[in-house]
Amino acid sequence: MAELEQRGDRTPIPAAWEYASAPESREIVKLEERYGLFIGGEFVEPRSGEHYKTLDPSSEEPLAEIPQAGPEDVALAVGTARKAFSDGWSAASPAERAKYLFRIARILQERSREFAVLESLNGGKPIRESRDVDVPLAAAHFFYYAGWADKLEYAFPHRRQQPLGVAGQIIPWNFPLLMLAWKIAPALAAGNTVVLKPAETTPLSALLFCDVLRQAELPPGVVNIVTGDGATGAALVKSEVDKIAFTGSTEVGKAIQRELAGTGKKLTLELGGKAANIIFDDCALDQAVEGIVNGIYFNQGHVCCAGSRLLVQESIYEPLLEKLRRRLTTLRVGDPLDKNTDVGAINSRQQLDKIEELVAAGEEEGAEIYQPPCRLPEKGYWFAPTVFTNVAQSYRIAQEEIFGPVLSVLTFRTPEEAVEKANNTPYGLSAGVWTEKGSRILWMAQRLEAGVIWANTYNRFDPASPFGGYKESGFGREGGLHGLEPYLDFREDSTDVIGG
Repeated sequence: MAELEQRGDRTPIPAAWEYASAPESREIVKLEERYGLFIGGEFVEPRSGEHYKTLDPSSEEPLAEIPQAGPEDVALAVGTARKAFSDGWSAASPAERAKYLFRIARILQERSREFAVLESLNGGKPIRESRDVDVPLAAAHFFYYAGWADKLEYAFPHRRQQPLGVAGQIIPWNFPLLMLAWKIAPALAAGNTVVLKPAETTPLSALLFCDVLRQAELPPGVVNIVTGDGATGAALVKSEVDKIAFTGSTEVGKAIQRELAGTGKKLTLELGGKAANIIFDDCALDQAVEGIVNGIYFNQGHVCCAGSRLLVQESIYEPLLEKLRRRLTTLRVGDPLDKNTDVGAINSRQQLDKIEELVAAGEEEGAEIYQPPCRLPEKGYWFAPTVFTNVAQSYRIAQEEIFGPVLSVLTFRTPEEAVEKANNTPYGLSAGVWTEKGSRILWMAQRLEAGVIWANTYNRFDPASPFGGYKESGFGREGGLHGLEPYLDFREDSTDVIGG
């Protein structure tokens, strides 16, 4: 409890405000001791005979045993998906496909609390983010693509479209359920079947999603889920699928592209980022500070489009930095299941080691580090919110994706300099612009090399809005009508063309 301060004969007031613990119950989720692979509408034991343990990153406690799928398991899943595609799913009416997508969306809404707890338990992110962002957005994507399933001829006029076949999908650990929705919803709406591999460290959301598919009575084999590490993903890339959709690191994305070169398989890649959040001197300063915090400390910085490079106009550098440091002192780091937590646990020991190595490199190169006073839990994987100042463009912390709660601050004088510095990166996923001038926003947006540009906000997503990058941030788009195209094969409809 906060200590009370007596002022004269008035009622005592708290000397400091402290938040009481408000944990969400873990009992909402019932975990199996050991899971199987979801193939053909049921859980099966892996032919590899191998399992591994998935952990709670906030405590390092094992949660469940997860199957390690081998090449035989992947081949079985792909064959099952191919049979489901040929035996009726590809020929099902668009309205029928839409029915299942609507069912899935409704069930996700009904079981939202269960999924939110599981996302935080297995991933380490604060329950407020899982509850208010991840799960609602996942349901919204299924609703959105359910609406398009029977309107594809209007979505792509004068183009005959048909599904590709079997889509192999590999998703990362930072948004397990949301990335699943981004991948599966458009694939099913377009008439494809799916083999999905969740991240090694966060498989539980996908395995619980299998029960949603059961509730929705989706035909067996339309969606299959195989778990495992990078070897499982590599086996899926080499398998007899018609398309690969991958979200993850640039290095792995390059390896996948090399593997698929010349095979004729379709490919979309959503890779890393080193986004610039650009603050002009005419911005609403307090609003911008909240946008900066949301841009880099949301989900512990485990966001491909995180605003990890802050470009501040020189005239407001000092006041903005003062406000930012003060705001950081209010962030609460701790139990992901506590509803008061702002910054949860780092997803894994491997990721924590990477963050610590890059932060140490930043200090060695001469940048000044600031971390607010906070007590980190003794068990689990934790890192305090961090700000680096006096950062040069050449520093590793300004060039490499840290994927953690670490912000690098640079300055600029003119819009032209801001654009030059923002584009000085091999990545091109996202950017943010903060100014009161609409003309300046449009001028900047035309020149920034980024797939998504936010104006006076950051990290805002909508199912109708396409998302994707340029350069080493990948190619292809997810979300919106653009997200359907990678799952369709098109032919020009000559009967609708003048003179055809």
